[in-house]
Amino acid sequence: VQLQASGGGLVQAGGSLRLSCAASGFPLDYYAIGWFRQAPGKEREGVSCINDNGDLIYYLESVKGRFTISKDSAENTVVLQMDSLKPEDTAVYYCAAERYYSGCSDMDYWGKGTQVTVSS
Repeated sequence: VQLQASGGGLVQAGGSLRLSCAASGFPLDYYAIGWFRQAPGKEREGVSCINDNGDLIYYLESVKGRFTISKDSAENTVVLQMDSLKPEDTAVYYCAAERYYSGCSDMDYWGKGTQVTVSS
């Protein structure tokens, strides 16, 4: 199980970024996927998670209405579309996976993070 996050970068407040989590070694259709973030000096938090068939989706309260998670089975990726970004969204973003969805607090498999920086 390997996960590779990409799409981070520097953007001005109000802008958008599209993060992708590419999976290899397993089909995403059978796994729950989550996006997590960790800002300097803060604990890691679950931003958005989606279960295997996509009928359970969680969003952190502070990103509701701005972020959208989706699965692309053909590409075996999970995308986090982030709009109306705020400086407080600045963090390293990680994607993670688990076979059976147990909530958006921790998962079994983790990829390397991608830095998202939102300037004011």
